[in-house]
Amino acid sequence: MKSYTKTLTFHTPTRVAFINITPEVEKAVAESGVREGLCLVNAMHITASVFINDDEPGLHRDFARWLEELAPHDVKRWEHNRTGEDNGDAHAKRQIMGREVVVAITNGQLHFGPWEQIFYGEFDGQRPKRVLIKIIGD
Repeated sequence: MKSYTKTLTFHTPTRVAFINITPEVEKAVAESGVREGLCLVNAMHITASVFINDDEPGLHRDFARWLEELAPHDVKRWEHNRTGEDNGDAHAKRQIMGREVVVAITNGQLHFGPWEQIFYGEFDGQRPKRVLIKIIGD
């Protein structure tokens, strides 16, 4: 069995962003040489997310609005912020959108359903953050 690890780094200019990272993950799968296996992709920061959905800009705006309604960036609202932080909402947004995804690899390709793409979700940006790609298989 083969194992391959790659790290991506993102530094978004905005506090909240959604980035399609499918091409970078597909490149890692090709580099790994794995034909049949699994690909784990996870955010290495507790205020960021990795998730699968459609690459449609209106949907991404809907996500941002929905997340802000559920977990508003209101510094006084969050007990976490009493420690001097201002990102309590970003922790909640990450919890909602998830930490990681696992995608099957079949014939050397990510095995997606219709319209599926992998996204990095940033909820406390403007600084470098990492995403781990771990691929295992034959």
